[in-house]
Amino acid sequence: MALMPVTDALAAILAGAVPLPEETVALDAAYHRVLAHDVTARRTQPPQAMSAMDGYAVRATDAAAIGARLTVIGEVAAGRPFEKAIAAGEAVRIFTGGVIPAGADAVVIQEDTTVSGSTVTVTEAARAGRHIRPAGIDFRKGDALLAAGSRLTDRDLSLAAGMNYPELPVRRRPKVALLATGDELVMPGQTPGPGQIVYSNGYALRALARSQGAEIIDLGIAADTVEATTSGVRRARDSAADILITTGGASVGDHDLVKRSLEAEGVEMAFWKIAMRPGKPMMHGRLGGMRVIGLPGNPVSSYVCGFLFLVPLIRALSGRADVHHVRESALLGRDVGENDQREDYLRARLERRTDGALIAIPVDHQDSSLLANLAAARALVIRPPFAKAAATGSVCEILRLPV
Repeated sequence: MALMPVTDALAAILAGAVPLPEETVALDAAYHRVLAHDVTARRTQPPQAMSAMDGYAVRATDAAAIGARLTVIGEVAAGRPFEKAIAAGEAVRIFTGGVIPAGADAVVIQEDTTVSGSTVTVTEAARAGRHIRPAGIDFRKGDALLAAGSRLTDRDLSLAAGMNYPELPVRRRPKVALLATGDELVMPGQTPGPGQIVYSNGYALRALARSQGAEIIDLGIAADTVEATTSGVRRARDSAADILITTGGASVGDHDLVKRSLEAEGVEMAFWKIAMRPGKPMMHGRLGGMRVIGLPGNPVSSYVCGFLFLVPLIRALSGRADVHHVRESALLGRDVGENDQREDYLRARLERRTDGALIAIPVDHQDSSLLANLAAARALVIRPPFAKAAATGSVCEILRLPV
């Protein structure tokens, strides 16, 4: 099978990825969930004109001149309106958030007055509308303020509460099952035997998936046998996973059994080689409604492929409007050589020059097994297939990595 271009591979993975069903959750549980449809205000905020300051509610014509003297006839506090209208020559003591009494059209702040008994003297002329928050200045009933596909922020939750929503309609979280494969893997904290390595891929992938709002099903490490791998696939299917991620066993050696195991369980394979570096031996297929992505075992390849393909798939299933990663422009911080037929994703550090230019500096060694360089990277420099050599200072495209 010919190497599939990266854009075609992503299109195949995202094909038919419609948002998961809607569910309703309490407001406190809605943080970082994705709205299922637009949410409109159930009320006007503020519902009436309110004072923005502590002071005196007045008629602006009565307090237009310095030295004007007004009779204080009552008081307004937040939640305790004044029931009467203000007449000529009258004022009402008012506090921030208090409803502007009928007849008043201005607030003179307390610093601009002197008070003697029930008389207030104006030391700064009033102006109509000053220090008043008009009804609906924040939003009005029926305003669409939260859009479908938005991932709810902490500020969004505050807004939803102000709009009078105790709960919100959101998309179900995608369930991502993760199955590692390989006799060579031991868990962190154990002592590796001859030829063994410490398992690391799953920790990054699970964190990456959780950061996008997915629920995780950890299927552990399967031995290098068809039976063990197919058992893991069946457990993913039985747990109603939306996505199954396998790591390792995706190459072409005699001991790389994942493709055989997936096909033995009925997975219809779409591709199993892509034209990218790192990550050439990546696979994709489907088993009923479950999407399967087979990631390489090398930790950098595994993470980069997870970032490029798993993240957009989770976002699509979550109903997010921002499915795709955003590319940015930067300047190369070092020379890079010409490229072959595979699209390169070079791990790079980022620096900001004194003139504001963003500099992407590819790390010294791009080997797909080097975890320290991956951890130090803050971006991927994208090198198209057959790109010419590029000198320091050349414009390049980058994808920022999560921080």
